[in-house]
Amino acid sequence: MAGENRTPVLEMHGISKRFGAVQALLDVDFEVYAGEVVGLVGDNGAGKSTLIKCISGIYQLDSGEIFFEGKKVALNGPQDAANLGIETVYQDLALCDNLDVVANLYLGREATRSLPTGVKGPLDEVCMEKRSIEVLRGLSVSIPSVRTLIASLSGGQRQSVAVARAVMWNSKVVLLDEPTAALGVAQSQQVKELIRNLRNSGLAVVVISHNLADVFEVVDRIIVLRLGKRVGTFNIGKTSREQVVGAITGAEFGMNLNNGENNSQAGVTGEPAGGVA
Repeated sequence: MAGENRTPVLEMHGISKRFGAVQALLDVDFEVYAGEVVGLVGDNGAGKSTLIKCISGIYQLDSGEIFFEGKKVALNGPQDAANLGIETVYQDLALCDNLDVVANLYLGREATRSLPTGVKGPLDEVCMEKRSIEVLRGLSVSIPSVRTLIASLSGGQRQSVAVARAVMWNSKVVLLDEPTAALGVAQSQQVKELIRNLRNSGLAVVVISHNLADVFEVVDRIIVLRLGKRVGTFNIGKTSREQVVGAITGAEFGMNLNNGENNSQAGVTGEPAGGVA
C-alpha cells in the first residue's frame, strides 16, 4: 500500500497532451507504488487511454515530468518504457491464436542455443518451456498445457497468458486495459485473482476499467479522470461506489473528492477541457 515515506515506482507531474484543438490531458499528476493496485477510471473521453499511452511511451508529452523509482526519465518510445520495466496489456491482448502458449510468451524474445562458433543456433525450446511453466505457476495460472494453442484457450486463460508475458521480463509496473471486458463471471474471477497475485508479488499494477464492481474488488486506490483532468483520488477502504460515480460524472462538482489522500489535484478547478478516451 502507498505510504507517505515511500517513493512511487512511477510518478508523473503536470502531464499535458493535446491533439489539435482537443486538450486530452491537462496538468495531470499520477503515481503508483510497488505492491499496490491503482484503478484508473473515468467516462469515455476522460483521458484514460491517452494517459496510459503516455506512460507506455506511445505518445510524447507536450509538458510534464515522469519519474521512475525516484529518477527523472524520458519515454521517447515503447522500448524506453519496456527497458524501465513498464509493460502494458491492451484490451486486444495482441496474442497469436495459431501459436502455443510458450511461443506467445517469448514472441520477439525467443531464447536460442549458442553454437561453438558464437552464432545463434536453433530455438532453445526446453529452456523456454521450463521458464514458461515457472512463470505461469508463480502467478497461479491454470491452463491445460504450455503447448496448447492460444485459439483453444478461454477468454480468462488468454488474458492470463497476456499478463504473464508482461511480467516475465523483470517488469515493475503493469498496465491492464479493461482486463475483464467481455469475460464471463468465472473468467473474470480468474483475472481478478491474477491481479491480486501481481500485487502480492510486489508489482505496481494499474487497472483501467469501466466496471466499478470489479475495480472495488481488486484495487487499493482509485484515481478519477474527467475531461482530461484528475478530479478525485479515493482510498478504497474509505469511500463508496456512489462517491466515485459522482466524481466520474461531475455530480459532486463542489465537494471534496480527495478521499484519504493528499493530492493537490483533487476536485475540479477552472474550465473543463475537452478530452479523449
